[in-house]
Amino acid sequence: MIEPNKIPTQPAQPEESHNSLIERAMRAFDRQQFVPPSAPSELLPPSLTPQAQPPVAQPEAPAPQAYAPAPAPQAYAPAPQPAPQAYAPQPAPQAYAPQPAPAPMMQPPVAPPAYAQQPAYAPQPGYAPQAPAYAQQAFHRINHQRLAEEGMPAPGSAANAQTEEFRIVKRALLQNAEDLRRQGAGTTANRIMVTSAHPGEGKTYCAISLALSIAAEKDVEVLLVDLDMARYSVLSTLGLPNGPGLIDAIADPRADVRNFVMATDMPGLSVLSGGRPTASDAEYLASARAGAVLDQLLADKPNRIILFDTPPALAASLPAEVAKQAGQVVLVVLADKTNGSAVQDAASLLSACPNVQLLLNAVQFSPSGRRFGNYHGYRG
Repeated sequence: MIEPNKIPTQPAQPEESHNSLIERAMRAFDRQQFVPPSAPSELLPPSLTPQAQPPVAQPEAPAPQAYAPAPAPQAYAPAPQPAPQAYAPQPAPQAYAPQPAPAPMMQPPVAPPAYAQQPAYAPQPGYAPQAPAYAQQAFHRINHQRLAEEGMPAPGSAANAQTEEFRIVKRALLQNAEDLRRQGAGTTANRIMVTSAHPGEGKTYCAISLALSIAAEKDVEVLLVDLDMARYSVLSTLGLPNGPGLIDAIADPRADVRNFVMATDMPGLSVLSGGRPTASDAEYLASARAGAVLDQLLADKPNRIILFDTPPALAASLPAEVAKQAGQVVLVVLADKTNGSAVQDAASLLSACPNVQLLLNAVQFSPSGRRFGNYHGYRG
């Protein structure tokens, strides 16, 4: 056992005795040689005993290679492009073929509203007006009280000055109609038109008075046609209903105008409405069918006189067309009111009828004792 603080002595090494301390230090710090400590080697453990280290092989530097120049860059060659294809036009679009509509599903019938059940205001193609219920009645009562208030000569009433005046006018018109038939005028001879130059000259009053006077005849009956469709003064004065009439029958070939004639409680007097007013009333009356419809009214009644009450000649174009269908025209002139130029103009518009005659209305009695109103023939 080694006592503390006592270092055993050992014989000195012969090779180290001659080395100085500096040399030993230099060898100790040499990187390639381990310098053992100064302690005796037999006192050191085996792990600390210096072993001879093999020399470390230094890596050899690579031998310099001969200089080889870099390969020359290749010439630029663009990538080949695909050859353009020939232009091929696009196929033309096919015609549009609409898809067939799906079959409608069966729906239960729905009743149309009340307003949709009303007939069209103007006659439409395919519209066949039916005879109204009132036209199928045996007769219609006219407003006798209204006739008396208006001073019109109703049949059976006491004779007065007005009754006698219209009898004179009626007789002349019926005589002219007879003369026209003998001259070959045909059914046109039985048509008489009543009009005036301006409104308010009493044409409707004269038309109704003449119709009532003709109805009193024993061998003649009269059909009064209310063509003044802006007012329907004839129907309102007589108290008769309005409905399909002459224009409707002309517009629809399937209609029979005789179904629209209204018989009255006054023997010999029938009334026909002008019908529903349209924007083409004058054109309908100027058509070839107008004459055929008027002939129907005389087909089974050759002794019937057709009397037209039309609008004023200077206020509408319809009177000029009716004049072409009439054998006589009665132009009512209001005494002391209608000027001569208006009479001339109205007569010129009605010149399609060869017999235009003036009826002076509301004439005053003169001191000479003239009793009846003037009735003049006019040849334009």
